[in-house]
Amino acid sequence: MSGKLTLISSATASSSSSVSFTSGIDSTYDEYVFYFVNLHPGTHAENFTFQVNADGGSGFNETITSTSFEAYHSESDSAAAIGYMSSYDQANGTAYQILHYSVSAGSGMDDNGLVGELHLFNPSSTTYVKHFYCTANTMVGSTQVEAFTSGYINTTSAIDEIDFKMSSGNIDAGTIYLFGVS
Repeated sequence: MSGKLTLISSATASSSSSVSFTSGIDSTYDEYVFYFVNLHPGTHAENFTFQVNADGGSGFNETITSTSFEAYHSESDSAAAIGYMSSYDQANGTAYQILHYSVSAGSGMDDNGLVGELHLFNPSSTTYVKHFYCTANTMVGSTQVEAFTSGYINTTSAIDEIDFKMSSGNIDAGTIYLFGVS
């Protein structure tokens, strides 16, 4: 692997209930990267999440096992820490996986957009489970929070679709890019 990124597609949200990629994830690449750029929910303090479909599946409800932790630092320098986020873990769950919590609606403030990246490995394999990891960053109030999530999709079926959404309401704005890594 050279680490070369090839843009496959992008989707820009505009009061969208979700952003789905239903094509472009196939056996062409062993790794796919989704970049989130300046995402804002329609309502304040929503969780940003994802789920996948197996080839021929429906409902975005594959089994996920995951773990999460965060690092944060307040603008006033009054609080900083790193910690395990057990409430965002799944143990063979089928819910949408939380990638970042409490994303601000922004209200025109420049420092509240969510940015990050999700890496998905070997989604076309019909032998192994599908590993992923994500880093995502946003302001939560006056605190900068970086969330780290990783795990695997517990299926040996090929994965060919992915869906991103907020825990409630719409993705008001922002763009998600899909790249293949060669």
